Amino acid sequence: MTDLQRCEIRPGRLVEWTLHPAAVGAARDLPDDIRPPAYVQESHIRTSRSVRSDGLFVPTWLGTVFDLPGEVDLDVLQGALRAWTLRHETLRSGFRWAGDEMRRFTLAADDVALHRADGGTFTDAATLTRYLQDRFDTAADALTWPNFIFTAIVRDDGATVCMAFDHSNVDAYSVHRITAEIHELYAAGLGGTAVAAPPVASYVDFCASERTDADRIDHTHATVARWREFIGRCDGKLPNFPVDLGLDPEGPLPEQRLLHEMLVGDAEAAAFEAYCRPYGGSLVGVLASVALIAREISGLRVYRTVVPFHTRVRSQWAASVGWYVGGAPIEVPIADAVDFDDALRMVRAALREARPLSRMPIARVLPLLGADFRPTSPDLYSIVSYVDTRATPGAERWQELKAYGLIRVSYGDQVCAWITRLHEGLQFACRYPDTDAAYKNMRLVVERLRERIVEVAEAVPGGVPSARSGHDAPRVTSVP
Repeated sequence: MTDLQRCEIRPGRLVEWTLHPAAVGAARDLPDDIRPPAYVQESHIRTSRSVRSDGLFVPTWLGTVFDLPGEVDLDVLQGALRAWTLRHETLRSGFRWAGDEMRRFTLAADDVALHRADGGTFTDAATLTRYLQDRFDTAADALTWPNFIFTAIVRDDGATVCMAFDHSNVDAYSVHRITAEIHELYAAGLGGTAVAAPPVASYVDFCASERTDADRIDHTHATVARWREFIGRCDGKLPNFPVDLGLDPEGPLPEQRLLHEMLVGDAEAAAFEAYCRPYGGSLVGVLASVALIAREISGLRVYRTVVPFHTRVRSQWAASVGWYVGGAPIEVPIADAVDFDDALRMVRAALREARPLSRMPIARVLPLLGADFRPTSPDLYSIVSYVDTRATPGAERWQELKAYGLIRVSYGDQVCAWITRLHEGLQFACRYPDTDAAYKNMRLVVERLRERIVEVAEAVPGGVPSARSGHDAPRVTSVP
């Protein structure tokens, strides 16, 4: 995950695809789709509207960028993009307001057409990048529909494809899969064949199913009680990252900056994973490390955070584009940890207890707490996300194809961090408030996280995962 500025986008001729005006016009007259928005979609859009009403435009799109080598046939590429769009119903489904109620509409597949436009030739990479960011900000806006755009920067030796979507339609798993799917569809189109793939389950159907389940609970439900306890111990708020971020409680929403770098290479990442496997794997190891680092920096006694988990609990949703993410509150009494293994055990226990809570949307829970949670920030809470992408189709070619997941860094008072396991190692990316204190402390977090991972990796005999298994690992005891 990174931002547009770090994607090595080379200049060339820009081509854009958006939903055809005739399709947009057809959508205006559609009847309501009885399938409701997911709670996460509704919360996201209402938050965007609330922040906008306070006078601040905060882009929230996600996207992807990758190379398409060789002379590009734009007609075939357009066919591939349309075929991919048709796979995922959420891209032709949007929302309109009826008073204060969000109502869904969904365009029929036969009405989906893409409009191609020439964006001119760019000779300067920085100018092109600024243009793309501004274009994506308006074309992939949470409060408009359609809210996605496809582009290609065409050169004699190939093209760079850039695609952006409002977050209401995609998550990290969604964007990670796009490179291989577009490559497959494009190659089939060049060969005059069709891709033999089973139909992809609809995120719109998932939204309806999840909401039906969520609406069965009330304020007496055990999940609501657990969140009430958690938020109560967070002084009535959802938790931010547990180091000083230099925030002014009375000030405006600050701009954000991005930290982005490789933490360690494949060998160290594999050894770290092997050490942590008896306790649940690298996610547990990363959270234990962050908790200990926060203790070192700020004297933290209890690490409280909301851990994101995917909600693709059935295989039918695996290839579906959508926002399949829930959050689970964990509390780790990190002051009591005597060593890294102790921290691993604490985090594992906290995750086991909390993970079932991630299946209940937090946006359903919050109104049941009886408190006014009118959001003033695009992020409800800080996250530390860990995703292993190595099993994603085509991931082994991401470096060759300059493939990246894109995040938009704009405004926010929270820290959102993504640790991604690539074939090449562990990558760290985070957006954080643009203050001196936040920069200093987040740099310190990154440096100490790298040191921790290397230290743990070196505790594995030879640094080779196959050299040890189970609980016969040496203990890592150097915890301040």
